[in-house]
Amino acid sequence: MSTESPQLAAVLAHPVAAGIVAPLRKAMEKAATVAGAEADADDPPAVVASMLEALVLLGADGDTAAAAILHTYPGWRAALGPVERDFPAVAPLIEGQRAAAQVWALHAERHGQAGNEGLRRLLLAIVRDLRVVPILLARQLARMRHAEPLPEQQRRELALLTRDIHAPLANRLGIWQLKWELEDLAFRYLEPQTYQQIARLLDEKRTDRERYIEQVKGTLREAMAAQGVAAEIAGRPKHIYSIWKKMQRKNVPIGELYDLRAVRVLVDSLADCYAALGVVHATWAPIPSEFDDYIARPKRNDYRSLHTAVVGPEGKTLEVQIRTHDMHRQAELGVAAHWKYKEVGSHSADAAFDRKIAWMRRLLEASAEGGREEGSLSGEFDTELVEDRIYVLTPKGEVIDLPTGATPLDFAYHVHTEVGHRCRGAKVDGRIVPLDHKLRTGDRVEIMTAKTGEPRRDWLIASNGFLASSRSRDKVRAWFHKLDRARNETAGKELLDKELRRLGLLGADLAPAREKFNLATDGEVYVQVALGDIGPHQVGRALLEHERAASAAAAAAAAPASTVTTPTPPRRVPRRTTDFTVEGVGNLLVQLARCCQPLPGEPIVGYLTRGRGVTVHRPDCTAFQRLAASQPQRVLPVEWGRAGSGYEVDVEVLALDRKWLLKEVTNLIAQGNAHVLSISSDVERNGARVRLRLRVRVGDYGQLSTLLGKLASLPGVEHAQRR
Repeated sequence: MSTESPQLAAVLAHPVAAGIVAPLRKAMEKAATVAGAEADADDPPAVVASMLEALVLLGADGDTAAAAILHTYPGWRAALGPVERDFPAVAPLIEGQRAAAQVWALHAERHGQAGNEGLRRLLLAIVRDLRVVPILLARQLARMRHAEPLPEQQRRELALLTRDIHAPLANRLGIWQLKWELEDLAFRYLEPQTYQQIARLLDEKRTDRERYIEQVKGTLREAMAAQGVAAEIAGRPKHIYSIWKKMQRKNVPIGELYDLRAVRVLVDSLADCYAALGVVHATWAPIPSEFDDYIARPKRNDYRSLHTAVVGPEGKTLEVQIRTHDMHRQAELGVAAHWKYKEVGSHSADAAFDRKIAWMRRLLEASAEGGREEGSLSGEFDTELVEDRIYVLTPKGEVIDLPTGATPLDFAYHVHTEVGHRCRGAKVDGRIVPLDHKLRTGDRVEIMTAKTGEPRRDWLIASNGFLASSRSRDKVRAWFHKLDRARNETAGKELLDKELRRLGLLGADLAPAREKFNLATDGEVYVQVALGDIGPHQVGRALLEHERAASAAAAAAAAPASTVTTPTPPRRVPRRTTDFTVEGVGNLLVQLARCCQPLPGEPIVGYLTRGRGVTVHRPDCTAFQRLAASQPQRVLPVEWGRAGSGYEVDVEVLALDRKWLLKEVTNLIAQGNAHVLSISSDVERNGARVRLRLRVRVGDYGQLSTLLGKLASLPGVEHAQRR
């Protein structure tokens, strides 16, 4: 067993590493004494030291640096024992680096083909702790700095990954210290001859140009102060890759580029912009053809700034940009951000992705300024930024962007409409899954299709959960719209009969549903159901509402008891005062309006009556709209209470008698947030089938419909319906 680790000593002896890994230093030294613990190191000590230098430049904390080192030396990590238990702040950073390796592998599979934008989005989606991003950028920069001795092919692959993933990511996050060097190094190894040619054409080394910029900033700062203009001045020399891109874009030689050296002036107001412009032109001679007023005439992406070129000190051309602080924030984080139109174009606009980029940049700025406590960036994504997109992979490694909750069927329709129509199954990471399976970021999806096929109508029923994307539903609906009316009517009747049979309403008069949905005939109801414009459970709910209203009216009239052939409507659980909340008013009688009979979960609004308290209507109720128009001051905001409401309903399940049947039925009801109030069973004469009778409490009729459908899908269940 070794008593000292030469690699660890080389890494931790570096001046910039001193103290940065203090939280884990002793533990790491102990781990490094294990024989062979450093044999599988991913990078040599020089690369690790360079990575630490970059992390210090970015203001990384000790946990971040320790995680970077432990990822590089898996043997040390293994020797430490359970990192998750002993070092909970470091473990997620190591896991984030491990997850990012998936993106590197996908990029290698694609061999530099198009689609890198999707890989960048996937990377940000799978990295849950922000501090992982600087580690990834710092490690890549260190590897590029020491790539010269590598074999040609390996060096080229490293440069391609840098150009396609790391440099654009650093650009978007505003990490300019790393961005320009990543771009130049990648360009140097991918286009060595062009790189050397441009380097020779530049009349100065970069260090000389940086000294020149500092001289210009000092001169300009004094001139602004002398004229009473409060200004913040920053500057940078243009790097080689940026020069080459501009030469390509403008199709001009390097001698016609006037912004090889540039400074930016930030002021407080619009008037100060033009005052600062006067100071610049008074200090150095302007080049007339190189003035652009993007404040008076903003660019299409709303970018605003003054651009001018002057003959600066020593007769060298110099670009000056002048804008207010608000204009600068808009240019860096808003719709005018350079990376949007220089990298991916306006067609890639994505509000959720933009929010993530802006949030990450703000956190990085706060980190650089020291405006946070130690470790406060950990877990920020989970608490402050809700990701509403997922990024899944095709079998070839292409990244597909879908809404959260998307299914393999949504994926199929995103790939191609015909693939969706012919979809009959799916595999996720090689495992067969149902079509209503919820996909997660990083899943690799393979669609199994039939040679010919057509979509199923139950894909359009929202409660079935087959489609989360409105775009996918529109494609299915469009396919059925092309069918003749007779086929749609027949199919719609089959879907509706299936639902009404569950609810014990088969054969009921559809007049209440026709009235509710403003349809003239039963045939129109069937067509609307077939096209997915009306859900079968909506029709069932309309009929059940009518039953309840008729029963209430009969009870109020104290009519003599008579035999009723229609099924018994669900018994309403007595309401408590917490069933409704009326904002700003207390101790009022609250009751449902009989004209529209709103159900729990539907949008509602209150109307203050004379002597009968508050009546609760649906907002689209004709009676409410008439009352509100005449006396709008009586309209009150109301909302459903959180407890005490529900409907009791009797359900019958006929199934093959088998082990665990009752457990599966009750578990399914519990998972659907319904409650079992009572249960009984009868075994039929032959002993093969059992009839379960349950009384359950549901929140509304939509929940009842979904519950019956799930019960009917259990193995061995012949039917599940309301009694």
